[in-house]
Amino acid sequence: MAASRTDLGDFLRSCRAGLTPETVGLDDGGPVKRRVRGLRREEVAQLAGVSVDYYTRLEQGRHSSPSEAVLEALARVFRLEPAARAHLADLARPVRHRTAQPPAQRVRPAMQQLIASMTGHPALILGRRTDVLAANAPARELFTDWTRMPPRERNYARWMFLDPMAAELFVDWPTVAAEVVGTLRLYAGRHPDDVRLTELVGELTIKSAEFSAWWNGHQVHERTHGVKRVAHPAVGPMTLRYETLPLPGDADQVLFIYHTDPGSSSHDNLALLTMLPGATTAPPGGRVQLNPSAHRTEPGRP
Repeated sequence: MAASRTDLGDFLRSCRAGLTPETVGLDDGGPVKRRVRGLRREEVAQLAGVSVDYYTRLEQGRHSSPSEAVLEALARVFRLEPAARAHLADLARPVRHRTAQPPAQRVRPAMQQLIASMTGHPALILGRRTDVLAANAPARELFTDWTRMPPRERNYARWMFLDPMAAELFVDWPTVAAEVVGTLRLYAGRHPDDVRLTELVGELTIKSAEFSAWWNGHQVHERTHGVKRVAHPAVGPMTLRYETLPLPGDADQVLFIYHTDPGSSSHDNLALLTMLPGATTAPPGGRVQLNPSAHRTEPGRP
């Protein structure tokens, strides 16, 4: 379920289907109805400056090492954004056969203390596969209390699709959920041999029709910053801005910090949320770290 050689072809087909001749300045053929959605293979090949046979072999997974020049040409034709360009490059890398899993992730104690001190802002740290590695009290009150879940369930994507409360919390749940799938797709391209990601994707594909449809769409999303609208059952609606900060020393750990516009009703509601009993209570054991890797074990399968 994670990235494989066929994913390069699937991604190219998805990109090709998302464009029209008019978009790229080609004649649409007049009243003759096109037999395929989007661009034809020969049109992509023409625009990219490669032979039709070469491009066809790329889509069919029969060419393993396209050059950087070819990848750049395809990214230009498909008008890919930076995250999608990086994903294309990841998918085109030679397949590596590696059985060892990456080392367990661990949040540094100083970082745990830092997010715990952010009593006015929800903050959490996501790791590989969107595993929830740490979350402060306001974040647990805003989203869910991951400390009360079995280790294998402490995963943001899993919560997003399998907990009905997530769909009720986010006003724009389809958009937010689709972005989570795009994040997993981006990760899958970088780590095609992650067995636990394969297991997570397999579980979500079986249990969520929405996840399955978005996963097969091959869209990617990079977490940087943005806005999320929520309807919190205890304090009401809030428009939350968030910023993401990759943590030095582990590129797969990302800190999320949520805030609101001063003077807004969302600001007032967030202040109320931080005063709720759950937002001022330390998790069991008095720690914000959720990943038990501190005990030299990988978190349970997400």
